[in-house]
Amino acid sequence: MNVPDELLYTSHDEWIRREGGEIVVGITDFAQDQLGELVHVELPAVGAYVAAGAAVCEVESVKAVAEVYTPVGGEIVAVNAELDGDEGKINSDPYGSWLFRLKVSDGDLEGLMDAAAYRAKIA
Repeated sequence: MNVPDELLYTSHDEWIRREGGEIVVGITDFAQDQLGELVHVELPAVGAYVAAGAAVCEVESVKAVAEVYTPVGGEIVAVNAELDGDEGKINSDPYGSWLFRLKVSDGDLEGLMDAAAYRAKIA
């Protein structure tokens, strides 16, 4: 399983990349592998404010539907529109296929796992 060292990880199998006052969120290689072939992504609305720990969007596979959570609160500032109709990009490149960007206004990333801790979780 690919687990890049430069990212942070949640217990719900999201990856987080910090970019200034924003975070970029996607699902991990482990998550996409467990779900199987993705067939639909329900992205959040740009401009929406979300609370820390909230379910922000959904990914649907031929096997299941999974919610994607945000570890911090803030405003959705962008979504990856390239995934609309091409959800399989997440399966082939889970770390290049982000779901949404969030301008952080509430909470911090202190409780997230580094790559070593996430590898131990999924082992």
